[in-house]
Amino acid sequence: MNNNSLVIAAAGSGKTTLLVKTAIENPNRPILITTYTESNEQEIRDKFVKKVRTVLANVTIITWFSFLLKHWVRPYQCRLNDSIADERIGFILVNWRSGLKYKNKDGQGVYWSEKDNFKNYYFTKDFKVYSDKISKFCFEANKASKQAVVNRISALYGMIFIDEVQDLAGFDLELIKLLFRSKSEVMLVGDPRQVTYKTHHTTKYSDYGNGNIKGFVTSEKTLGKRISCEVDETTLNKSHRCSQDICDYSSRLYPKFPAVDACQCDDCRKENILHQGVFIVPKRLCSEYLQTYQPMQLRWNAKSKVDSSYEVMNFGESKGLTIDRVLIYPTKDMVSWIRNPSQPELLKNPTRARLYVALTRARHSVAIVLDPEENEVLEGAVVYK
Repeated sequence: MNNNSLVIAAAGSGKTTLLVKTAIENPNRPILITTYTESNEQEIRDKFVKKVRTVLANVTIITWFSFLLKHWVRPYQCRLNDSIADERIGFILVNWRSGLKYKNKDGQGVYWSEKDNFKNYYFTKDFKVYSDKISKFCFEANKASKQAVVNRISALYGMIFIDEVQDLAGFDLELIKLLFRSKSEVMLVGDPRQVTYKTHHTTKYSDYGNGNIKGFVTSEKTLGKRISCEVDETTLNKSHRCSQDICDYSSRLYPKFPAVDACQCDDCRKENILHQGVFIVPKRLCSEYLQTYQPMQLRWNAKSKVDSSYEVMNFGESKGLTIDRVLIYPTKDMVSWIRNPSQPELLKNPTRARLYVALTRARHSVAIVLDPEENEVLEGAVVYK
């Protein structure tokens, strides 16, 4: 099929606006919009309310796991295994490998296999499907039903929009392939630079992890010759949030991607704002800086030392937010990159993604807590004095 597309979106480029705008322009087509987190689901709903006062009747908005449970797991669950035909399957989110059988004398986990015990492999005792197995269950259910699962979805929804696609992994990508082969028009949207969460951790399709969704949808090896996907890297490559200095600085984290520019929209740039750019704030001046500019403090986790008198969030929590000013408490690895911004490989992928998220929350100014060496030049940033 040739009705598939991937839109690579820069931070603050209007990803949600594009999804909502496209849906509004197609009032006569049944549309499903799915996204990984509940907060993103609510953001999409809020955007509809802002634009047209309500979520349109032809639009269904649902989280990714809810989509899988409702439309992939339950309708044809009996085709995969007769023993679960009458069970009401639920869902459980896990952050570890599921299906533990026992631990051996060395304390290592031994896990159920699908062949040994189907139920214990996929489910808890009360038939909640594990989050790290649900997409595999979906894939196998579709196979066992001779494509009935995906055909049903395609009959229900002429257009399917998958938001935050960079968070999908493993068998999730197999499901994307199935949707690509269907009659539905499929649009994937995401920012490969913001892989702060994943639906599950897996070695399947590991070459396409850490944001390489473009590699997946353009690979004949993975999609085959009969499926194609158009990749759009220009529509959402302007930030309606960050100033140009912030765009330039954050783009250095991902030099293999096209550099992001600040938009020149009158509505976005109408204010004459003082103190814009990227700043290095010595630790002794943190209190003064916080009092003067009232930035949101961003940290790695709750163990990071901050000033409790002012607002604070973890890097991952801040994803999706727009904040006027931020003050970042960098980790040791992040400091290494700040001192050597031409070497993003100094950062592991999760660390790089979280720093990118933190940098790109701000509209006007990013401040980084760091004591510079005497006469040290920190490229792209100005030392606050």
